[in-house]
Amino acid sequence: MKFFVLIAWTCGIVAALIMITAAISLISDSTLFGVRRVVNYFHATNSILLMGILCVLAHQGCQMRKN
Repeated sequence: MKFFVLIAWTCGIVAALIMITAAISLISDSTLFGVRRVVNYFHATNSILLMGILCVLAHQGCQMRKN
């Protein structure tokens, strides 16, 4: 069960880093990592956050089943 919590935290941190990278790219008007449009960062962040939410729900499901 701690695996789900670890993965959820990791997904949250990675999504935050991608959002920070998107903000830097938007402010500096440059291409970072070869990504030309800022919206591509948000698509990646959306997918990673959904995976983190899924891990949180899986963790809660395991706790409910355990009780």
